[in-house]
Amino acid sequence: MDKGLSIFALGGINEIGKNMYVLQYDDDILVIDCGSKFPDESLLGIDLIIPDISYLEENREKIRGMLVTHGHEDHIGGIPYFLKKLNVPIYATRFTLGLIELKLTENRLLADTELIQIDADTKIEFGKIAVSFFKVNHSIPDCLGIVFDTPEGRIVHTGDFKFDLTPVNDQHSDIHRMAEIGREGVLLLLSESTNAERPGSTPTELKVGNSIEEAFMKAKRKVFVSTFASNISRVQQVVDAAMKTNRKLALLGRSMVNVVDVAVERGYLNLPDGMLIDAKEINNLAPEKVCILCTGSQGEPMAALSRLSNASYRDAQILPEDTVILAAGPIPGNEKNVSRIIDNLFQLGAVVLYGGSATGMHVSGHGYQEELKLMLTLMKPRYFVPIHGEYRMLHQHKLLAASVGVDPDNTFIIQNGDVVDVKNSEAVQTRKVPSGDTYVDGIGVGDVGDIILRDRKQLSEDGMVVIVVTLSRRDQKILSGPDTITRGFVFNRDSEELLRETNRLVKKSILDLQGENKYQWNAMKREIKKTVGQYLFTQTKRKPMILPFIIEV
Repeated sequence: MDKGLSIFALGGINEIGKNMYVLQYDDDILVIDCGSKFPDESLLGIDLIIPDISYLEENREKIRGMLVTHGHEDHIGGIPYFLKKLNVPIYATRFTLGLIELKLTENRLLADTELIQIDADTKIEFGKIAVSFFKVNHSIPDCLGIVFDTPEGRIVHTGDFKFDLTPVNDQHSDIHRMAEIGREGVLLLLSESTNAERPGSTPTELKVGNSIEEAFMKAKRKVFVSTFASNISRVQQVVDAAMKTNRKLALLGRSMVNVVDVAVERGYLNLPDGMLIDAKEINNLAPEKVCILCTGSQGEPMAALSRLSNASYRDAQILPEDTVILAAGPIPGNEKNVSRIIDNLFQLGAVVLYGGSATGMHVSGHGYQEELKLMLTLMKPRYFVPIHGEYRMLHQHKLLAASVGVDPDNTFIIQNGDVVDVKNSEAVQTRKVPSGDTYVDGIGVGDVGDIILRDRKQLSEDGMVVIVVTLSRRDQKILSGPDTITRGFVFNRDSEELLRETNRLVKKSILDLQGENKYQWNAMKREIKKTVGQYLFTQTKRKPMILPFIIEV
């Protein structure tokens, strides 16, 4: 690329999750966040999706560090995989570093990683880029927006934010600092778009605390609360409600236990002595004296709430008249899983409180339209790039920007990989860098591609047919078989005639090829696949994966 200033996303555009943004000036590259997201049902067997960092790998000598805005999974979940390929310094706030350290410890990377603590007053220089920060309020402690002062002009990244004027964690957005940044002049603003479709302003978190306390007061038996482990202010509200109703607190789910440990250790969560009990003690106490805080608010199959709803959790059971509170809204794409769990909970006889802001059990951590307009008004950018949202959200955010005076021609709705270049303080978007999804499957990272996913889809839909034939090495005569084994295709006992005909066609294919003096295994396998595939589709209208095995003895 030519020298100058460039801004682009490798994740987080036209999607919810795996946020990663890149700012480059000359030969200095700064990475903002490195998140992950969970796969949908079409990505069979995939555990996690992280950004494609091939561009950064090609320019590894230019990367000066990674700046992390906050500790949510869609902003830090990909960091361990990133560091295995590119070991760069990580800059983050105290609580965010605690969450990152958990991940690095699990992946045995902590000792080899340089972690640098920052706060809203930190100032750092990377070559010709001067970086400073400002406080924003979100649904997790210690969130920052980032200011990049470059020779071309000032770039601002908001991070995730809302304007809650009465936050329960006393972490107010620094509106005065934002106004000062805007007065000094912002060339280009990158601002999150998650709730760009929602009119008005986000309700205050105080509303949730009152609703949770009221539910605890009315509960006749055990109270189960499921929320994001990282939403420490919500966890604190549950702790406070448990204390006021004289209940002990148990934690279920590894991430809940780990995050609460970090929050207590670093002073972000006030947990009274003696309140916390082990999960094994739940059944030793009267039901009205127990509160259980658990993971699984997004319907994750192996999380605590899902197992509780299936009555498969060893140390705790949901019984009739227990109260279950879902203190989180479903992330787009998770609605089906969450609905399934809610149905199961009702079948267990529980009193279920769900529905987000409708029941007062959840408010969003992302600003609604009026808050997005306030950020734009404070920053007064010349150019605007809406980020962190699906396309309709980005489009709506562009309309909001126009309504407060940003020239629509100066708003760039980009895709991951689209580069906004700035030269002589003029921004244009004309080129791309490599981008996309990298799939994590077990311990494999990036080794599952479209062909493997296509095969998995075929197996899941139509099953598999294995055909085994044993040939004589000396004269290529059939010694045994063909034997046909099916999995996920037809039940062998009910399809004997279909399988007999399949074996006959395989035998005929081999003999026909031998009659033509064609003894190559590849030719035999191709012919078997073709003949059997056509026959099975004619008979069943299915296309199973066909795997011929030819054995010579």
